[in-house]
Amino acid sequence: MMVIDVKGFFSSILEEKIAAAEGGTDDFRKSTGLAAIETLMMCIENSQVATVNELVDELKKAVAQMSDTDYSSASVRSASELFLRFISLTSIEVIQQASIGGLVEVYRKRGKDFIQRVGQSRKKISNFARPFLRSGIKIMTHSFSKVVLEALVDAHKDGIDMHVFVTESQPDGSGKLTHKFLQKAGIASTLVLDSAVGYLMEAVDCVVVGAEGVMETGGIINKIGTLGMAICAHAYNKPVYAMSESIKFVKEYPLNQSDIPDEFKYRTSTLKRSNPNLNEEHPLTDYTPPQFIKLLFTDLGILTPAAVGDELIKLYT
Repeated sequence: MMVIDVKGFFSSILEEKIAAAEGGTDDFRKSTGLAAIETLMMCIENSQVATVNELVDELKKAVAQMSDTDYSSASVRSASELFLRFISLTSIEVIQQASIGGLVEVYRKRGKDFIQRVGQSRKKISNFARPFLRSGIKIMTHSFSKVVLEALVDAHKDGIDMHVFVTESQPDGSGKLTHKFLQKAGIASTLVLDSAVGYLMEAVDCVVVGAEGVMETGGIINKIGTLGMAICAHAYNKPVYAMSESIKFVKEYPLNQSDIPDEFKYRTSTLKRSNPNLNEEHPLTDYTPPQFIKLLFTDLGILTPAAVGDELIKLYT
């Protein structure tokens, strides 16, 4: 049986994109979820299994290997589950009549269709968000979100003047990369301290953030600091909009921060350490409950947080 370096292939896709982003190119389209899907497609393309069960086991092992990296576990998990669900939606007649080679070919075709659909997600989100971005708008954003960047750049190309306040987003300073991209696109942007959110909130019109995962509650998992920004926006009666592809919808129903799985909040390398004391670790993400989110812009449409649960049911049935 062919041995495939799943973890290496998955990491190489994202490392190439990180290098491109840091080099200032416009290629920020590849997300962690899409990289996970492309890795699973690579596994299907190179599979030499003899039965469907072996293929399923192979793909599950691939998901486990990708989850064993320091990339977003929430994105890997949600995208992989939806991809595997989509490609397996084959009639019982096809499963019974097709050879393993024929069935794998069906999976390949459905997998390519899924990737094509995911590739169109950000453009759909950008189109849905466009009426909410008027000239003169002042926006606050946090961290580095590819879908938010694309929506803002598209609006700017359509002639919408805006000013974007970007938090540094410590501890990794990912907001600096967002600021760099916005400046390169010709969008007025100010890089601010995370601690300046409260001071600046009265001057902005809305908050726009991405998401590493959209929970069944309609709340989101995102870079640490998103919750504080959303609470502050709520206090000032400023709307918070979240943008996310549907491949980031996760079957989790958290009620508070402690309900979020540890693998969503900490790096895998941290959790794999011998007896890690998580009380001394800085969480990478936090959970923003649905009551602090006005609308979610997704490739499925503009959703209220309450509608996410229904959409998850549709995606998995």
